[in-house]
Amino acid sequence: MNGVYVCSCFGITEKQVKQHADAGACTPRQIASACKAGTDCGSCVRRIQSILGRGACPRRELVEQGNAVAALAPENALGESLDEAA
Repeated sequence: MNGVYVCSCFGITEKQVKQHADAGACTPRQIASACKAGTDCGSCVRRIQSILGRGACPRRELVEQGNAVAALAPENALGESLDEAA
């Protein structure tokens, strides 16, 4: 099932979406930033949402704890802040 295409426009599979989610992408917008899925026709956005579900998300957990500033801090795909990566 992991070879099933989620985004036909860019050839993104369910496995790839899950890999980006495991790397820290918590929203369809973050998935789009990582691989372009959902940025053309948009028909895959709901499928991406269902793959992401309401599972553990570090940024979502920070917001729920009242630390929205940290949750909105820009991070790269490895979870490092941009200042640390430089």
